Amino acid sequence: MPPPLIAVTGRRRSAAGLHSGPPALDALEIDAYFTGYATHVAAAGGLPLHVPRDTDAGAVMDRADALLLTGGNDVDPARYGAVPDAHTSALEPARDAAEVALLAAARERGCPVLAICRGIQLVNVAWGGTLHLHLPEHADTRWHDVTLAPGSVLAGLHGTAARVNSLHHQGVDRVASGLAVTATAPDGQVEGLEADGLVAVQWHPEQLDDVPQPEFRWLVGAARPGPP
Repeated sequence: MPPPLIAVTGRRRSAAGLHSGPPALDALEIDAYFTGYATHVAAAGGLPLHVPRDTDAGAVMDRADALLLTGGNDVDPARYGAVPDAHTSALEPARDAAEVALLAAARERGCPVLAICRGIQLVNVAWGGTLHLHLPEHADTRWHDVTLAPGSVLAGLHGTAARVNSLHHQGVDRVASGLAVTATAPDGQVEGLEADGLVAVQWHPEQLDDVPQPEFRWLVGAARPGPP
């Protein structure tokens, strides 16, 4: 059988400073994601497929076997009834909309979803939850421990505790209905959420040294079976 096709989301940026061509290219935009996502997917036996935001979500998930929601800037606070503050990073409403559509399409088709950092926040908001606008104590902490709920997918991957990297300044506040908290930081901050076929983490497994990380092995292993 061919390797499962894993749809990987990314971000859109100005090309200025990111190319070696003539200055006229500065006016263009690029779609990109950090290479660790694809590296871990491929190492786990999946075939990573970068999905630009201009694609039809249903058509993508008709072909893909699983979805990976990657990290990035803040989810638009307007999506959960909040107002941006001084700490809010550059917003990408078009990315929010595209990823919410991909998430819905994946769930409708029974495709497993792994959501990382911004991804866990987007999942919670898309399902009706809210976010903390700024968590300075987490933004300034590079590593910390998390406690994992017994019986959860994450506990099955890591045991009841793990040491993770912390690269976020926002986080889950009110947890959406239908999502179970399966990982917490020592201060009680939500670090993992799960639902049937969905695992979301606040940390960045794609940046850790052991390749592939267990979350990616779970995603590829759970991917919807494709044609022979």
